[in-house]
Amino acid sequence: MGKKRKHSEAEVTAPVKKDEGAPQRPKRTLLGWKDKVEEKESDSTAFRNKEKVLVTCSRRINYRYRHLMMNVVSLLPHCKKDNKVESKESKGATLNELVELKGCSSCLFFECRKQKDLYLWMAKCPNGPSVKFLVNAVHTMEELKLTGNHLQGSRPLLTFSTNFDKDPHWKLLKEMIMQIFGTPKDQRKSKPYHDHVFVFSIVDDHIWFRNYQISVPHNEADKVDRGGLDKMTLVEVGPRFCLNPIKIFGGSFGGQTLYENPFYVSPNQIRALEKKQKAGKYAKKVKAKKRRKMHEISNPMEPDEFADMWKE
Repeated sequence: MGKKRKHSEAEVTAPVKKDEGAPQRPKRTLLGWKDKVEEKESDSTAFRNKEKVLVTCSRRINYRYRHLMMNVVSLLPHCKKDNKVESKESKGATLNELVELKGCSSCLFFECRKQKDLYLWMAKCPNGPSVKFLVNAVHTMEELKLTGNHLQGSRPLLTFSTNFDKDPHWKLLKEMIMQIFGTPKDQRKSKPYHDHVFVFSIVDDHIWFRNYQISVPHNEADKVDRGGLDKMTLVEVGPRFCLNPIKIFGGSFGGQTLYENPFYVSPNQIRALEKKQKAGKYAKKVKAKKRRKMHEISNPMEPDEFADMWKE
């Protein structure tokens, strides 16, 4: 039979109680030590911009306009691209539903009509406002031989001409452009630096868009100090296009008309005038031909003396 243990060996030592007043050790990450309490406080107070833009187009769009849309998609890292939408009267409800499903707050809709005219809808969903533009002077990145080249996903600097602060409708357009084309700070696909500039300028009541790369010398001897703008240069990257505002609506893709451009002329009217001018040129040619015939009849030519000699 085995021996019984002594009472002293059977006693188990009581665990040592930890000091409850000692602070908890912070969690260690790849970037260093982090305190959980500080993270919660900073997250609760900081504002995070969650702006997302849905970019889509209508069916039967021209290849040139499709390339322009893809250039815009490459410039906006916070956008989401979707399938083509049929351009009907009920397209507003369809686009609002797509924006809600994609979790976006804005929409850029490229609408092509007659495979000639391109219209751009810029809308804040689902409550508005929205703007309808006619797009002219389209030049994509592929067709322009420009030397500029910036990194994809970098945040752009937005610059506006002083004309945007004159009238209320220009102020509204400026605010919408800032919210849609400005990349949020901590966006997942964006880079935390600026190396290109979006330029929006108003000339002849049209908004002209340009994209420039910020080029600085890379030699160690010619390092640019903070604020040294003299050594920086701008190189155009593209694309180029011109926006002619047609109407500003109070809702998303419709609603009350807040502004209507009095100088807008539709492309259909321009083509009709060109046809009338061409028809006028043809009518002038027909009248001139009749006048020549009447002149020949009233003024017959005298018989040629040498013609009889050649016949003999």
